[in-house]
Amino acid sequence: MSDSSKNGARLISAFVTVTTLFFMWGFVTASIDPLVPSVKAVFSLSYAESMLTQFAFFMAYGLVSIPAAFVLEKVGYARTILISLGAMILGCLLMPVATHADAYGFVLVALFVIAAGITQLQVAANPLAAQLGPPERSHFRLTLSQTFNSLGTVIAPYLGSYLILRGGVFAGAANAESRSATLRNVDTQFLLIAGIIVLLALFIWWLRGLLHVPSEAEDRNASPFAAFASRWALFGGLAIFLYVGAEVSIGSIMINYLHQPAIMNVSFDQAGRLLSFYWGGAMVGRALGSAVLIRVPASRLLAFNAAVALLLCLFVTQASGPMAGYAAIAVGFFNSIMFPTIFTLTLERAHAPTASTSGLLCTAIVGGAFLPLLTGWTADHAGISTAFVVPFVAYICILIFALAGARRSVAIAAPAT
Repeated sequence: MSDSSKNGARLISAFVTVTTLFFMWGFVTASIDPLVPSVKAVFSLSYAESMLTQFAFFMAYGLVSIPAAFVLEKVGYARTILISLGAMILGCLLMPVATHADAYGFVLVALFVIAAGITQLQVAANPLAAQLGPPERSHFRLTLSQTFNSLGTVIAPYLGSYLILRGGVFAGAANAESRSATLRNVDTQFLLIAGIIVLLALFIWWLRGLLHVPSEAEDRNASPFAAFASRWALFGGLAIFLYVGAEVSIGSIMINYLHQPAIMNVSFDQAGRLLSFYWGGAMVGRALGSAVLIRVPASRLLAFNAAVALLLCLFVTQASGPMAGYAAIAVGFFNSIMFPTIFTLTLERAHAPTASTSGLLCTAIVGGAFLPLLTGWTADHAGISTAFVVPFVAYICILIFALAGARRSVAIAAPAT
């Protein structure tokens, strides 16, 4: 086998290995959605208070991403990924401790630890997937990997609805016995997740020699703050902040929204299963989008998807009945290619080292902490349908980013300094 063939085979094997990580963090992230109505019922919370689960989870991106970029620059992709998986396992094991203490605050701490691991994982895995092959196919590769991320987000709400949103407080009165049963259901889910991550960590350790790219050595002495000097990196960070915030806001209120008598009037567990179609739309959209991106410029496809998503959200704010519910679910399809295209458009155009830009973009995922709180506050004060105005505004800004990206030329990567 020639050297080029061997290198091609190595890149494919490395890409497949990295893609398993995308599935896992998608699964864990979407496992929080069924947790929202669960803690709301168990701890008698308002919508805004229950959204603190998302706040605790996504706040980790704001606090951990820049240190994660520093770790990535110093120890490389393989070791960073293994450290990330260890933190995720620890957080999952803390969840039974939190539920046995019957304390909402401890639940939030466990979620933060899990999210810290996922943050470190994203800082490493997103640019790694984009770089494992020819530069002109980076949009395709990252979108394809994100397809498997979406597969995880489809399976997690369905499994979570079965494990968490059955029996307990959802079967009758919220007495001590039913509350305890619901908390034990939460334990079961997170212990299962911990077991799966252990197996994944062993798999990654076995194949750790594949997870290297040329920019790894170049970025070793770069500052993790270098991307803050790039206006385009900051613009991309804003787009990521708004996209993640919009996506998480819709996913977090979807179960309660579909449960409303004026919308679909379905049970909580049925609404949880319908939520899988929201995340499933993202999976299908990414699978189709990865093919479309071979022929269509990423900025153009991003602009189209953002425009349709904002129109769907506008419809939801004005409508009721099953059609409004289906429109809310359909937003997931048009969310599909937003994260990977924003990420790669920014990497291409920002005059900053890859690790630093990735750290900044992953910091911006903290939008998943703040926009759901604003969405929950809006639902409490103006109604759950009106709360869709929050993602509506976010998609308008993403459309502006896409149009700007179409006019901005690709930058030459900055040297590490």
